[in-house]
Amino acid sequence: MSRPLRLVVFAAGAGGTAALFLLAVLDMPPFGSRFHPYRNHSVPAALAHATANVVSSVNFDQRGMDTLAEESILFASVVVVATLLRKTDDEEWRKERRGRVLDSTLLMGWILLPYTLLLGFDVVAHGHLTPGGGFQGGVVLGTGIHLLYVAGRYDMLRRVRPIRPFEWGEAIGTGAFACLGVAGVLATGAFLANVVPHGTFGTLLSAGTVPILNGAVGVEVASGVVVLVSAFLDQAIGLETAPAGGGKGGRAGNGRDAEGGGNR
Repeated sequence: MSRPLRLVVFAAGAGGTAALFLLAVLDMPPFGSRFHPYRNHSVPAALAHATANVVSSVNFDQRGMDTLAEESILFASVVVVATLLRKTDDEEWRKERRGRVLDSTLLMGWILLPYTLLLGFDVVAHGHLTPGGGFQGGVVLGTGIHLLYVAGRYDMLRRVRPIRPFEWGEAIGTGAFACLGVAGVLATGAFLANVVPHGTFGTLLSAGTVPILNGAVGVEVASGVVVLVSAFLDQAIGLETAPAGGGKGGRAGNGRDAEGGGNR
């Protein structure tokens, strides 16, 4: 596609988006008015399905299709980054360069690691009751694991954080969300319909499919963050350009899974 044609396609898309955005803004209720149609509909819907956290009800029950699209965007982004940053033929694993870590940093890292992981699980598990959910808790879990790098060495992180299970976890989390949507179609004819008993309002076993979808998103986001950060860390710390004629040969998929690779 030539440059002028690309500009024409971009102008058409940008112009259409701008027109739709302008029409939406012009049709919004006046600022500061007492007319809140979204609130008036979303809060009763959340209460009807025994979901104490209205935000989670909106995300995973009332507009679950949008959330599936957001989750898919994250999934695709991680796949693209991991593909672009994979180990190439002219790269090799760098020998470990040990640096001194302050005792206070080491201590705080090991103290905060279990607390951070517990907090992440709590945010995901109670996302239908209190502020939080799969996206927020997944980020806490994914970044919390990397406290091992802050508090120790990169090779230590690589040994206790195998990438393959997280790659599977990212795919399973995304697939589980879609499968729950298909279950809704089979049971009621509506994609992502709430087909699980709603339970008792305000308890852990409530909100129907909302906590299940929260869990699926938590698995996908946590796994995706781990894979994403590992790809950047490998490029920034673990890999270096091989000397001329010293390439290890073979692109063997993801270099992070190479036998004996890494800073040991």
